[in-house]
Amino acid sequence: MYRSFTLRQGETGNMKILIKDAHCIRHLLDKEGEQFLTVNVLVEGSVISKISETAITDSVDSIIDAQGLFLSPGLVDPQVHFREPGMEYKEDIESGSKAAVKGGFTSVISMPNTSPTADNPDVIKFMADRSNEIGICKVYPTGSLSFGLAGQTLTDFTTLKAAGAVAITDDGKGVQQGELFEQALINARSVNLPVLDHSEDESLSNGGAIHKGYISEKHGVKGIDSRSESAHVERGCEMSERTGAHYHVLHISTKASIDTVKTAKRKGVRVTAEVSPHHLLLCDEDIPVKEDGSLNANWKMNPPLRSKADKLACQEALLDGTIDAIATDHAPHSPDEKSQHIESAPFGIIGLETAFPLIYTNFVKSNKMSLGTCIDLMSKKAGAIFGIDCGRITEGTAADLCLFDLETEFTVTEKFFASKSKNSPFIGGKLYGQARLTMMEGNIVFKN
Repeated sequence: MYRSFTLRQGETGNMKILIKDAHCIRHLLDKEGEQFLTVNVLVEGSVISKISETAITDSVDSIIDAQGLFLSPGLVDPQVHFREPGMEYKEDIESGSKAAVKGGFTSVISMPNTSPTADNPDVIKFMADRSNEIGICKVYPTGSLSFGLAGQTLTDFTTLKAAGAVAITDDGKGVQQGELFEQALINARSVNLPVLDHSEDESLSNGGAIHKGYISEKHGVKGIDSRSESAHVERGCEMSERTGAHYHVLHISTKASIDTVKTAKRKGVRVTAEVSPHHLLLCDEDIPVKEDGSLNANWKMNPPLRSKADKLACQEALLDGTIDAIATDHAPHSPDEKSQHIESAPFGIIGLETAFPLIYTNFVKSNKMSLGTCIDLMSKKAGAIFGIDCGRITEGTAADLCLFDLETEFTVTEKFFASKSKNSPFIGGKLYGQARLTMMEGNIVFKN
């Protein structure tokens, strides 16, 4: 990992904790196969010291009865917005971390569109230090590609990395200047950092609010052309091939973008891509109409919910291995902001608490995907994009763990969320896979 996280005094991190009779998959224990087995795990301090299929009789300080629960490595989210510094009324690092661990995430990658922007070492260091001080979740900051996300002048990637940045991105805005973006790829390669791309050609998105199609026309809402994403994905793949840099497509959402990534990967280009649960499960036809006849802005995000064909293409890419990771793009906003007309409201929804239950319920429980593949996409493979070694439960590694209840159905309500914000389109949904306990480096940071 890039840095060491310390635990708050008085927490459970210095204790010997036994997790007893948990269900796990051989694959996640770094063994051959996908079969379930019952395991006992001894945690000493911040690390896993012993794993056994038979009883562990060591003297311990605490026993966690995990019978009937699924033991997973802590999840990793490649894209969150924790809003601190500058917009703490939406979210801050502490509330965002609480939302993360309630969803089973022990590591998250935080985007740089804060205020001030994370375009200098001081802001990067503040974010890293603040998450370390809180000690709930590992928050890895990214550094902005350009100063102020203005897309005009490149930041100093060397100093940003030295301060703790694990990637470079102007997420929240697409980089409009092709020459600047290519130079960013060259500079990022020289310091061995990936460039995360919010793929949006603003000449094609043209200030729209939702996907350009039948629904936008029906409701008289300015639409976002799907080519605005695919044009920049095509540009990024071509530039990655020329430069050899690691190009990562954030929140991919269109069939054309997916086809471009597939072609690039077949050619051996250093390209990775993530998809978000909302683009896998929702499309523009699902946006509900409010009593006043306007569209509900809790279904507004960027990229927008696309067509049904695009949604199905995202599902296919998830299942055929094109997608490298699942990301929430957790983007909190206040109720007042989201109650505005859909053309005025800000883009973004929250997603940390519901991500695993959504994927588990819709893909694993329905037998479209194995549980091991799901966990890999949300842990080991997600971490690998940023050079974070995680996603396996083995002796001597950090005790970043989660216990999920895969059998009990629950309903998503506003009270369910630990985030300061409640802007989710999944409220009212019935899901499986709720986190019951999350442990970060031996510290029990969430228990339900």
